[in-house]
Amino acid sequence: MSTATTAQGLLTLAANGPADRIPAPHIEYAQLAPTLIVVGAAVLGVLVEAFVPRRFRHPVQVFLAVASLAAAFAAVVGLAAGGYGSTKAHIAAMGAIAVDGPALFLQGTILLASIVAVFTFAERRLDPKAHGNRVDSFAAQAASVPGSDSEKAAVKAGFTTTEVFPLALFAISGMLIFPAANDLLTLFIALEVFSLPLYLLCAVARRQRLMSQEAAVKYFLLGAFSSAFLLFGIALLYGYAGSVSYAVIADVVDGTVATVDPALASTMGNDALLLIGGALILMGLLFKVGAVPFHMWTPDVYQGAPTPVTGFMAAATKVAAFGALLRLLYVVLPGLRWDWRPVMWGVAIVTMLAGAVIAVTQTDVKRLLAYSSIAHAGFILAGVIATSAEGVKSVLFYLGAYSFVTIGAFAVVTLVRDAGGEATHLSKWAGLGRRSPLTAAVFAVFLLAFAGIPLTSGFAGKFAVFKAAAEGGAGALVVVGVISSAIAAFFYIRVIVLMFFSEPKADGPTVAVPSPLTMTTIAVGVAVTLVLGLAPQYFLDLAGHASTFVR
Repeated sequence: MSTATTAQGLLTLAANGPADRIPAPHIEYAQLAPTLIVVGAAVLGVLVEAFVPRRFRHPVQVFLAVASLAAAFAAVVGLAAGGYGSTKAHIAAMGAIAVDGPALFLQGTILLASIVAVFTFAERRLDPKAHGNRVDSFAAQAASVPGSDSEKAAVKAGFTTTEVFPLALFAISGMLIFPAANDLLTLFIALEVFSLPLYLLCAVARRQRLMSQEAAVKYFLLGAFSSAFLLFGIALLYGYAGSVSYAVIADVVDGTVATVDPALASTMGNDALLLIGGALILMGLLFKVGAVPFHMWTPDVYQGAPTPVTGFMAAATKVAAFGALLRLLYVVLPGLRWDWRPVMWGVAIVTMLAGAVIAVTQTDVKRLLAYSSIAHAGFILAGVIATSAEGVKSVLFYLGAYSFVTIGAFAVVTLVRDAGGEATHLSKWAGLGRRSPLTAAVFAVFLLAFAGIPLTSGFAGKFAVFKAAAEGGAGALVVVGVISSAIAAFFYIRVIVLMFFSEPKADGPTVAVPSPLTMTTIAVGVAVTLVLGLAPQYFLDLAGHASTFVR
């Protein structure tokens, strides 16, 4: 009896005692709505794979993905209209998520870019029908060994890997959290949530499956290293500040912290932990950005992954990673500016020059665009280094402009095909302007935007980041950026000359007629490129209003 009484007493203590000391979590669901909508749709997508008959899965998944992304974007616009990007900006989810101008602007950019990227995922008219069934860019059955009987049976049966849509939604949900994370653990979890689906998406190309799987393994291994560096950096910064919260770490760096945790008194304020931890976290973020010397995965992964995935990854991942990098440098480590600025100077210079110079030697369109993206990471870093509101504004604008040009360019790459699938070798693009003038002209517009030619979004973006860098005292960086842009312009214009002023080969590739989905993606890319080039001021002002971080 006494034992039963004791047990009952313990249960009573367990039920009542901690409730007085542990507060219930307070979550602002309305402010987290964009992410929650996408996560909910991703979970629904998994259930669709389990319960919906195979022949209906593709249209259901496409509708679910596009509808959820559009709803999430509407939620972002609603939050911005409600003042959460300015006067009502605050820290939500018990200090884990920042709801402010940069977070909402970047989330909106990621969602819009993801909608047009999902259109390219859903394209099923580019390849000829296989056994009477339409096929897309993804393997019929991702689990089957390339060339095996099971793969041939899956193709014959008309299977499709519709799991790519919930995987993409899970990746997007991580990307939405990444630039809004307000503590280091949330940052790491968001990184893993969007990285793991991308590793899988890179491995499921329908054609050249071995190259696709090799790209995924390289991306996974190098990504695992970068995650390990980031996590070790988080541990060191926790030892330094006694907290993973951005605000607390910033206070310890500034020397304004009020209380010291007795358990961490021996390490708090140790500058060695701060410098090494900060450097390791920067390494993890620069890997995602694709900056030199953490860029080695970029060309191989861009070439091997299915082209729709490449376009999605090149645009959305860059936006999310630069958002996280901005928040880390401007919110957590502004007191360490004199230490990280020289390092970032060096990274930006090497990234711009290496991306531009190595791109000149490329003979594959996807690898050329990969090195182009590395050079653009360097240009965007010039805006980051400005350490001013103008710098944040220019980076936000550049990311918005760059993402649509990139997705549009990779969408055009999917159209140029020969018997083996996409014809990505540059020699096969010779004379494309005579065979398909419209396709070549659209690709030329994107290349001119990458080169930063006036009247395109690329020029407006580069002008904004270089102006911010010059005003921030980084004039020498602007000079290097202009030289790199001139080198980059050479290989962009070389491709245009190849398309319009070379004789087409008799056995050259054909240009597939896409469905309205890919046409919409390319049209949106061209429209954004021209609108942001001809009339950028409204969008620069929009980025300017969204350039203040909440602390």
